[in-house]
Amino acid sequence: MLHQIQETAAFLKKVFPHPMPETAIILGTGLGELVNHIDITKEIAYEDIPHFPVSTVEGHSGKLIFGSLGRKGIVAMQGRFHFYEGYDMKQVTFPVRVMKELGIKHLFVSNAAGGMNPDFAVGDLMIIRDHINLFPEHPLRGRNFEELGVRFPDMSEVYSKRLIGKAVQIAAAHDIVVRQGVYVGTQGPTFETPAEYRYFRIIGGDAVGMSTVPEVIVARHGGMEVFAISVITDLGVEGIVEKASHEEVQKAAAAAQPKMSLIMKELIEQF
Repeated sequence: MLHQIQETAAFLKKVFPHPMPETAIILGTGLGELVNHIDITKEIAYEDIPHFPVSTVEGHSGKLIFGSLGRKGIVAMQGRFHFYEGYDMKQVTFPVRVMKELGIKHLFVSNAAGGMNPDFAVGDLMIIRDHINLFPEHPLRGRNFEELGVRFPDMSEVYSKRLIGKAVQIAAAHDIVVRQGVYVGTQGPTFETPAEYRYFRIIGGDAVGMSTVPEVIVARHGGMEVFAISVITDLGVEGIVEKASHEEVQKAAAAAQPKMSLIMKELIEQF
């Protein structure tokens, strides 16, 4: 695996022969508007990158973008990989491993999630302050390479309190209501049953989704500072569990894009 990571990073350094940015963004389902604010220098399809998986999910474009957001150089993943697509965790998190090899120090992640907190509504933004990992395979399982991180990484502050504080200030300045909460990561691809929503709420979750946790674990393993935010696209609140579909999730995510993009853009430019 280490050889593949190094080989992919070397390829990208040739494709983008400029000083490599220290900031990366993973854009999730329906949350691609931020790309319209990026001054793109170079973009490359995942299928053209050695050892990269290719996204199979509708709404995930599958491109790696190099450019700048304001005055900040960035690398952006337009489309991500999911465990439910059939990839193992090494494949799901491979791009984050490559980011570390490229010198990325800060990772920003967005996703769509189902809300269990009764105070939440569809379209709300939730800054992730912690997570619960319920994926059946751990991304760090197997041989550990010291070049990638320590064998037993600390997880006491997965999500940067510094960046959370700045994001809250930005949202307040623009009169955008943001929630904070715990994200439960599950394998999918089914949406949750009412009993599962209830269980996830009982164990401390505020929202649930099928991504983010693997990438974030690997990012922290590699020493990156992480910020993540969810748009609540459906509700699993006891008594008002709504039917969910991928189309409805995309619609709700698209409606929340302007708020999400504004917060992410200013946060990345300012931090």
